[in-house]
Amino acid sequence: MRGKQTIRGMFQSMAVIGVVVAGIYMLVPHDENKDPIRTVDYRVELVTAQRAAPYPVAAPEGLGKGWRATSVTFERENAHAWHLGFLDPDDQYVAVEQSTAQSADKYVREVTHEAARTERTRQVAGETWQYWEGPKYDALVLTADGSTTVVTGTATPERLAEMAAALESEEPGGAGGGASAGPSAKPSAGS
Repeated sequence: MRGKQTIRGMFQSMAVIGVVVAGIYMLVPHDENKDPIRTVDYRVELVTAQRAAPYPVAAPEGLGKGWRATSVTFERENAHAWHLGFLDPDDQYVAVEQSTAQSADKYVREVTHEAARTERTRQVAGETWQYWEGPKYDALVLTADGSTTVVTGTATPERLAEMAAALESEEPGGAGGGASAGPSAKPSAGS
């Protein structure tokens, strides 16, 4: 007889807990129409990276409406790795990755999830970018000034090129007269 009371008590307790949990769930407001993607403001991390990195850290300027920054990191101890993630207007992922990693090809394969170099190139903002193609991400890659810049993601090659064209950078250490076009931070005409 004692065993039946224990099981019955357990089911009664579970029913009470279920009613309490359901009540709390009903009281918490839910916005079903809210976009689950949280955007980030990357300005502070950008300034920090520009001061600390030994290369011109690139970030986009003047992207059209609909581009949303979703992630940002700078890891000085990891070959000065800079990451800036976006969703494009079509909700496809696009990231800017930069690093001073010694093996550029290995770094590109890592950030693109095993993309492979192709023979194709693309002219973007006066620079020749190497096109990489992968099972998950495609990429445009530029190696200059001792660093590798990768624009990668699930977006179309046109969107990747749009991001690459929007990249501007400042001289390492925050020195220099401001931003210049392209991730290589070549001096502008007035410098």
